[in-house]
Amino acid sequence: MTPALLPGAIAGLRVIDLSRVLGGPYCTQILADHGADVIKVEPPAGDETRDWGPPFHDDDAAYFIGTNRNKRSIGLDLASEGGRAVLMKMLEDADVMIENFKPGTLDKWGIGNDVLRAKFPQLVHCRISGFGGDGPHGGHPGYDAIIQSMVGLMESTGTPDSGPTRIGVALVDMATGLYACTGILMALLERQKSGLGQFVEATLFETGLAIMHPHAANFFIHGKPPARTGNEHPNLYPYSVFAARDGNIFMGVGNDGTFRKLCRELGRPELGTDPRFARNRDRVENRLALRAELEAILTQHDAEPLCRKLLAAGLPAGPVQAIDKALASEHVKARGDIIEKDWYKGIASPIRFDRTKASLRHIPPTFSQHAGEVLGEFGYTPDEVSKLVADGIVSGPERKR
Repeated sequence: MTPALLPGAIAGLRVIDLSRVLGGPYCTQILADHGADVIKVEPPAGDETRDWGPPFHDDDAAYFIGTNRNKRSIGLDLASEGGRAVLMKMLEDADVMIENFKPGTLDKWGIGNDVLRAKFPQLVHCRISGFGGDGPHGGHPGYDAIIQSMVGLMESTGTPDSGPTRIGVALVDMATGLYACTGILMALLERQKSGLGQFVEATLFETGLAIMHPHAANFFIHGKPPARTGNEHPNLYPYSVFAARDGNIFMGVGNDGTFRKLCRELGRPELGTDPRFARNRDRVENRLALRAELEAILTQHDAEPLCRKLLAAGLPAGPVQAIDKALASEHVKARGDIIEKDWYKGIASPIRFDRTKASLRHIPPTFSQHAGEVLGEFGYTPDEVSKLVADGIVSGPERKR
C-alpha cells in the first residue's frame, strides 16, 4: 500500500453531506482528507458554487473545486418525498449528517431532528446556519460579510481613512466549518461512552463573536470599542508591516526579551534598553517614535534576505507577498503543501499525523458523478436507479438550471 493510500485517522466514518457553499463543504473536506467516506448530496441544480467563477475547470468553478475533494456526489431532490426516502435509506448506515438548510426546513419536510433522533439514535446531526433557530435573528440568512459587519470584524479592520473593511477571505465561513468539524469529532468521541449521537449546532454569528479576540476581551476590561488601526496590533508593538528597501515585511514581537534580541540582530542594541521602548506598554505608547527608528534601519535591507536572517535567529518576521510567491516558496515544496492528482492541484491538509496521514483519494466530483455507485451500495438495483433518475428524484449528470 502506497503512503498516499494509507487509511486516514477517521477511515470507516460515513458522512452524509447535505451542505453547500463554504462552511459545510470546508468542514467535510477536512473529514474526507483524513479518511471519512463523504457522500455529497446536492440539489438538482447542484451546489451553487459550481457556478461561482471564473476561473473554471470544465463546468466547475475553482471556488467549488477548492473545498470538495475526496467526496462522492449524488444529485437528489430532497424537496420530493422520494428524495427524502432515499436520504433516510442512506442515513441507516451513516455516522454523521451535516446540513446548512434554513432552520425549520427539515421539520417542514418531516425529517427534523426529533424524527432523526428517533430513527437513528447514533447519528451525529450537525447544522450550520447564520444565526441559529431562535433569538431575534433565528432563521435569518447569514453570509460571511454580513456577519463580519455585525460582530465588529469590519469595524475593527482597516484604517481611519479607509473606513470599515471586509477581511479579504471568507474567514467567518471557514472558521465556522472548523468549529463544526471540532463539534462533530467531540460528539463522536462522546458517542463512544454514551452510545448516542446528538445535535451539533455551529452558527456564523457565534463564530464571528468567538474569533473577535482580543477586541472582545479588551472591551470587557476597559469598555472601549477597538479603533481601526490598519496593520497595527492594539496590544503589542512592534507587530505590524514595515517598509524594507525593496518591499514590505511583517515583524511581530511578543515580549520584551524578543524585542531586545531584535534590536541586537538589527545592529541597534541600545533601542532595547531605551526607556521609551524597554517594556511592551512603553512601545505601544511610543509606537510612532519606534516605527521611525525601525524603518530607518529596515530600509537599508532587502525584505527576503532580512526575513531569512531574522527567522534563523528565532525572530518572527516574514515578507509581505502575494499567493503566487507564497506557493512557489522552497518551504512549501519541502513540506509538500501542494497536492496533485490528474488535473487537480490543491493545498494539502494542514493537520499532520505520523501514522494515519491525510491523502488525496478522489479529485472533486462532477455533479452526481457517483449516483449509481452510491445507490448501489445502499441496495438499489440498476433498474431502480434508472427509475429514480427518470422520475427526477435522482439527478443524472446534467444539472437543472
